[in-house]
Formats: sequence, structure tokens, C-alpha cells
Amino acid sequence: MSDWLGSVFPTTKPVIAMLHLSALPGDPGFDSTAGIRAVVERAKGELADLQEGGVDGVMISNEFSLPYLTKTEPITAISMARIIGELLDDITVPYGVNVLWDGRASIDLAVATGAQWVREIFTGVYASDFGLWNTNVGEVARHRARIGGAGVKLFFNIVPESAKYLADRDLTSITETTVFATLPDAICVSGLTAGAPTDTQALATVKAAAGTVPVFVNTGVRAHNVGDQLAIADGAIIGTFFKKDGVFENRVDLTRVHELMGAARDARAGFAAAE
Repeated sequence: MSDWLGSVFPTTKPVIAMLHLSALPGDPGFDSTAGIRAVVERAKGELADLQEGGVDGVMISNEFSLPYLTKTEPITAISMARIIGELLDDITVPYGVNVLWDGRASIDLAVATGAQWVREIFTGVYASDFGLWNTNVGEVARHRARIGGAGVKLFFNIVPESAKYLADRDLTSITETTVFATLPDAICVSGLTAGAPTDTQALATVKAAAGTVPVFVNTGVRAHNVGDQLAIADGAIIGTFFKKDGVFENRVDLTRVHELMGAARDARAGFAAAE
């Protein structure tokens, strides 16, 4: 296993909670009457519940910037930087960022806010709900080095939501060449959309092909299946289950955070006992 994971997180198989920001300035859903202060206040409350519930890390994203751009406007990352700046004194766990769906902007935001990782689509060409989705990982990697972001870890989502890989290649070969040629720090495996189950076979296939690169299950983890998913994956990224009634649009529900994290701790204890 890559050494960096253990140096960032105080536990094996960490659970990273998504902190979904409300629509931002420039987004169609932005509430200009309530303003950015309302976005900050909701984020503060949800961050508090996630941390009280015992998550191992948080990842801050513009999840409600629907419909997403593959090259974001500057106002998005600028707004996120302002919000994260107001959250920094309250963050007590490792944190990352994700500017959907823009790798360069995500790295810019991470460097500006001290985030330890970013998650994005860095490789491949896809037919997506947002149009033809192309990437240039070499350009992004050089941008990271240029702006002093060498320490920012890159989580590659190689099974992206709302998109299909255009080349006729199997998941094993995609994983193997991604690891060899593009140097990911971690790989994420997703279902169809946020909250949708991740195919267990796909997760196992990626894990088997990834070598020492950590593999995270990226969507669809729930209290009843977190043990099964963590039996395969090296960690989990969870957003929708933590919301009231498990509904994507709702606020974080502290009871659900406690429920899932309790199940995750039980699973990890079982893994340790079996070793």
C-alpha cells in the first residue's frame, strides 16, 4: 500500500465524507438573496455534524453547481476559496477539495487552501451528459508542479459518473495503464451518479489491477454495505448516505453519520482481528 495514505489518515481504510456546498455565485441555482453567507453557514453546520459523527476526513466540493462544467469559470474556485477560508479554523480532520469537473481549478484551490488531495477526472475521453469530455493529464501534472502543488495528492476517478469511456478497453487494462503512465496517488471507482451503488465486481477488478495504488469506493456506500465495500477497497468516499433520509439534496443528518461510522469501525476491527 502506498505509504502516503497512512501518513494522512490516522486509521486504515478511511471514510472521507463529502461536504457538498450549496450553489455558488454564477451557478443557475445560486440564491442571490441569501447570498454566499448562507452557503458558508450551511457548510459550517454540516462540517460540524460530519466531524462530530466521527468521519476520518472531509472533501469539500461544489456538488450543487449543476449542471457541471468541464472547465469552470473563475468565480467558482474563488467562491470556494472564500468559503473554505471561513471553515479552516473549524476543520479538525484531513481535508481535500474537488471543483467539478475541472482538474486544474481543483489543484489551484488545493494549493490556495492547504488541502491535502483533490479528486477529479484526469485521464481518458468520455461521452458524457456534459458533452464530449476530454482530459490532458500531462498538462495538469505540470500545472501542479508549476504552482507549488507537488504535495497535493491526486485521486483519479477512472469510472466517472454520468459518462462512458469512449475507447473499447476493459477496466483492467484501463487501470493498469493509468497506474503505469499517469501516476495517480489513488483511484476512485463510482456508480452511475452520486449515491448510486458502485459495482462490486468493478471495484474488485480495479483493486486487483492497481498494485500499490490505493483504491476508493466513490459512490453508493451505506451503513449496511460499508463492511463489504471496505473488504475490497482501501477507503470510501461518502456523501448521499449522510444526508437526511439519504436524499442527495438534503442536509447532513448526524444520526446517519454515527450509524455509518459505527458500522465502518466494526468492519475495520473485524479486518484487524482476522489478520
